[in-house]
Amino acid sequence: MTPDIERDFGLTKRLAFDLAGAIGSMAEWLHRCYNPAMADKLNSMRVLDQRQVNYVVREYPETIHSADGVADHFGLPRDQVYKTLVVLPNQGKAILVLVAGSRELDLRKLAKAIGQKKVQMATKKEAEALTGLQTGGISPLALLHKNFPVYIDRPALALERILVSAGKRGVNLELSVQELIAIIKAKLVEAT
Repeated sequence: MTPDIERDFGLTKRLAFDLAGAIGSMAEWLHRCYNPAMADKLNSMRVLDQRQVNYVVREYPETIHSADGVADHFGLPRDQVYKTLVVLPNQGKAILVLVAGSRELDLRKLAKAIGQKKVQMATKKEAEALTGLQTGGISPLALLHKNFPVYIDRPALALERILVSAGKRGVNLELSVQELIAIIKAKLVEAT
């Protein structure tokens, strides 16, 4: 920085550089929040772009670790933000289940709906190993290439638009429920 800043504000060069960097980072973050086109493209966004699907990027602090927290951050109803859960059936491949952040997955109901005797939630370690994504960032849109069976809780049909993870913590995508269901080939189930 210039000697004027040091003299006028009593800042050392190092502190002035740190302050300038922090202000620049904050300005960039705000610019990306209000200009979603500036957000880094994730595979999930590329999938939607290729299919010409209208979506909105919703970035939030990575310190938020729940779908309810995301809804509260954006001032949205909690039933509009969906979490993607990794579930292990007693037979077959792991499945992805989308449920509103405001709801609890009922494992017995889900097992019955998908024709299994029993299902269980994957542990955090199992979910991350199976998907290659961090919990909080697991997205059916980012996992299309892995061909997971995908299920969505039936109450989603009452919504016009839905928020789901983009495949990275801190980034959700808002899009039409019907378009999401079609792209991820989700089957409707009573899971809550």
